Amino acid sequence: MKNLVVPVFAMMMAVLVSGCAGKPTQPVVDQRDVEALALELKNLGPDVDPAEAERAATIAFNYASQLAVEYDITDPPIVHNAKVNNGFRERGLCWHWAEDIERRLDQENFRTLTLHRAISDPDNPFRIDHSSVIIGRKGDTMFEGIVLDGWRNAGKLFWAPTLEDTRYHWRPRMEVLQNKERRLLEQRANLTTG
Repeated sequence: MKNLVVPVFAMMMAVLVSGCAGKPTQPVVDQRDVEALALELKNLGPDVDPAEAERAATIAFNYASQLAVEYDITDPPIVHNAKVNNGFRERGLCWHWAEDIERRLDQENFRTLTLHRAISDPDNPFRIDHSSVIIGRKGDTMFEGIVLDGWRNAGKLFWAPTLEDTRYHWRPRMEVLQNKERRLLEQRANLTTG
């Protein structure tokens, strides 16, 4: 019961404020932020094409900003999650951001950069996991790449080297999903044998 208080309160607050929400505003993209990400991408290795790094950084920032409008973001991320989960909005959960940003970047067919999907297990007060896309140098693992997270700041792209993102402990998406499935099967087996 105690574990339900925070999520239930968050949903009630989302319902209360959903009628008061204003028109979504598109986060402003600061060219200095784009340049900083482009430089970090270039620094992944000498074989990273500088033009690809600049294009990836520009697209990541601009597309995250565009998605904030498309998702009708008017609230902090956790409140928007409650709106999506309760049918007040269609999209805007973290995995939507990751999926859409990955899909857009993938359209570029980068030769020297690659994309990874990652999930951080629920080690937070709301007990929710978090998904993101990671961009890295072709051939490197996700742990050597850079997290691109549009959800965290409601459309203002957050980025950081994977291992320097202290807010989340990133793991490969498929590994996390397989572990969840295994735990679910174990729970079901325990219910039938218990």
